[in-house]
Amino acid sequence: MKNFDTIEEAKAFFANDKFATENGISVEALDEKCAVAVMTVLPRHKNAVGGVMGGAIFTLADFAFAMLTNDRNRTTVAQQVSINYLAPAKEGRLTATASYIKDGRSSCVVNVDIEDDSGRKIARFTGTGFKLKQ
Repeated sequence: MKNFDTIEEAKAFFANDKFATENGISVEALDEKCAVAVMTVLPRHKNAVGGVMGGAIFTLADFAFAMLTNDRNRTTVAQQVSINYLAPAKEGRLTATASYIKDGRSSCVVNVDIEDDSGRKIARFTGTGFKLKQ
């Protein structure tokens, strides 16, 4: 599992991401090729018409991107990201699954797919990360 020996170690590290964790986003799974973050939709995540705010979905995707691309030995920052919203989310649990398209020496490209409880695709986030020298 990347540079974490256990999932508990990864959860403790990413608990420091206060914006995500205080908005109910948590680490579900993490290994060298995939990261999974989850968020249970709460009233605070909803927009004026009752759907999940795009920013809440974006934050979930961004957190999964960060989980996959960051570790204790090499920090990665987002260089460019985009998101396509595919279907409205209203309630239940949203799951973001991040996976590498490219994991190079100094940069990476990652897709993050967000699905609802029924497996319906809610959004696709694509991010390019720049790996900082430590």
